[in-house]
Parts: sequence; C-alpha cells; structure tokens
Amino acid sequence: MANLLHISASPSGPTSHSGTAARELVDAYRHLESSKSVETIDVWDLDLPEFDATMISAKFAVLRSQAATDAQRDQWAKAVRLSEQFNRADSYVFSLPMWNYGVPYRLKHYIDVVTLPGQNWSWSRAEGYRPLLKDKRAVLVYSSAGDFSAEAVKVYENYQKPFMRQWLRFIGVEIVDEIAVAPTLTDAEHLAQVKTASGQHARAAAALL
Repeated sequence: MANLLHISASPSGPTSHSGTAARELVDAYRHLESSKSVETIDVWDLDLPEFDATMISAKFAVLRSQAATDAQRDQWAKAVRLSEQFNRADSYVFSLPMWNYGVPYRLKHYIDVVTLPGQNWSWSRAEGYRPLLKDKRAVLVYSSAGDFSAEAVKVYENYQKPFMRQWLRFIGVEIVDEIAVAPTLTDAEHLAQVKTASGQHARAAAALL
C-alpha cells in the first residue's frame, strides 16, 4: 500500500509544468515522512480496460445484483483491481494540465474505471449516494496556458477544477490544497516566476498530507 499516491495525468514527462511542481511536493513529502511509502501512477502508461458497453453492462449488473456474463466479470475484475489500488492510498497528489478547459481524456478514462459502486461509493433508496472513502486527503496541482485565478479577468469557463473537486467529494476525499501553475503561455521571465511560486507552494503543501 502506498501512503501517498501521485497520479500524473500529463504526457509531457519531465517537461510537464504540473508534473514538475508535483514532484517537488512528493520530494518534500519524502523528506518529512521518510517512513512512509510513495507510488506514482502515470495514467498514460496504464493498461486501462475500455469503458465500453461491456463495462457499462457489468457495472449495472453489479448495481442491480444481476447475474453477469464471463466477459462482464472479466472487465469488472480489471476495474476492481485498479480501484482497489487507488483506494488503498492514504493521501493523493494529482498533477494535471488543462485540456480544452477540462481534464485530459486519459485521466477521465482512469477516473471512470476506478470510480466503482461498492468500492468508493454506494447508493441506497434510504441514503442516496454515499462516499465510502474516509480520512483521505488530496492536493491538486493544475497547469493551464491561461490565468484562471480569482484576480484574472474571466474570459472562458474553467471545467478543470470543478470536475476534480466534485469527483473527489463524491468518493469522500478531502482536498487540502490546490496549486495552479499558470499562466504557462507567457514570456520566459514571467513563466520562471510562476514556476518558482508554484514550487514553493508545492513544497509547503507536503506538510498537509
């Protein structure tokens, strides 16, 4: 079990702005919590099962306590293994760039696979939707070409942060900090300032996990 699970959603590797800040956070966490384990998952390297008709049928067979086919059970088992790996962590760091004002499709695919009834959420007529994860914390490290801070002039909607906040709240993970590496589409001097500030913020956020 990883005490801290870093989920990287940028395909840019070492040049990723969100990934660079997240790695500074993880390094600071290792220094503070030397006895605890850290694992990194790159969603671009995972063998994710397709979230297709078979997976959807398997999901509803489980939800409705129906008999599932062998193909459905096989798809469901793959998803459960990934979900259990995610659920076992105590704390999370997500690093993700903004794509078309939202999240990268590969991260959305991962979230769709690991968000499973009976694993990290449940539903009943009496209680409705209920998160199953408890006492877990997350820091979100975002990057975006534009400036979406509270002080910036609002030109376009930001669907990156609201989506991540809603999903983590749905499964029961508390967001203890958010770090924005933005704007990245700027001159070299300003970008250097942005990266320095986000790195400092990231190192300080390690103490919250």
